[in-house]
Amino acid sequence: MAHGEHKYHVTVEWTGNRGTGTSGYRAYGRDHTIRAGDKPEIPGSSDPAFLGDATRWNPEDLLVASASACHKLWYLHLCSDAGIAVLAYVDQAEGTMTDGPAGGQFSEIVLRPHVTIRAGDDAERAAHLHHVAHEKCYVANSVNFPIRCEPVIAQAAAS
Repeated sequence: MAHGEHKYHVTVEWTGNRGTGTSGYRAYGRDHTIRAGDKPEIPGSSDPAFLGDATRWNPEDLLVASASACHKLWYLHLCSDAGIAVLAYVDQAEGTMTDGPAGGQFSEIVLRPHVTIRAGDDAERAAHLHHVAHEKCYVANSVNFPIRCEPVIAQAAAS
């Protein structure tokens, strides 16, 4: 595991100028393109509640996805180290954001990973490793709201 400082460079380019810029709240589009190096571009917008395009990723989607992906990556690493073979992992994560007088904020993210492990592997240890993954997750350690994890561990059928 590399230690030290890691920098991430991302370009977000607004593509929603409909000809008059931000001359009025409904006069401009919320669309943007997210780029990082040679990676595939991510089409972005705002949440449809804020006049965004529902077919594009919004910042809130990306935050929930980041928390879910970071947890998953740590979890897979920890299971590998513990000799637990994860065969499948699907997380139906959900973030809750509330609007307030000073703006909105996330109140929580709930991760709901459904994990299938190899027949005979330690399901109790596999469940515990979700707690360790949460403690190590960079995203979870960086936000000011709770990220809860409600894992389901299933074992593959013995062959």
